[in-house]
Amino acid sequence: MVSTSEFRSGTRLEIDGTPFIIVESQHVKPGKGGAFVRTKLRNLKTGSVLDRTFRSGEKFDEPDLEECELQFLYVVGETLTFMDTTSYEQFSYEKSQLGDNVDLLKEETAVKIVLYHGAPISVELPNFMNLKVVETDPGFRGDTATGGTKPAVLETGASIKVPLYLESGETIRIDTRTREYVERVR
Repeated sequence: MVSTSEFRSGTRLEIDGTPFIIVESQHVKPGKGGAFVRTKLRNLKTGSVLDRTFRSGEKFDEPDLEECELQFLYVVGETLTFMDTTSYEQFSYEKSQLGDNVDLLKEETAVKIVLYHGAPISVELPNFMNLKVVETDPGFRGDTATGGTKPAVLETGASIKVPLYLESGETIRIDTRTREYVERVR
């Protein structure tokens, strides 16, 4: 059981059968009335963030979450196959079960998969990944001064915004948390 006095950023709790993680919490003691806790909660299944206020002293169950460190092997259609690097056991999951960042997965990438009651709800990628730009519009002379961006398709099939001076065939580093271009890799 998790009490409101134990609420901190990163604390996981289950509300009405749904797993949440606390993004932000603030204990408030008004002059009149009882103390309460204001929180921002992120739904671990959908990723949506909601604001919720709890009375001081309320208790919640901890969700049945399990984290597995796996290596991404390959994709066939909508099914992704992962391998446990210690037991060499393979697991297959649907893209729809793993969240939004599955299109950034590259073969042989080590990831963490979060399981809720044995079913996958999200995949945690490394913070930064080096991926090759497969397709983008050509850059023209003078484009570097404007600071604009253009869409680019990466080797994994993901589409992100990149600076105008980048060309097809270049390798770039992206931040998987924000899906943004960080730098060119030489």
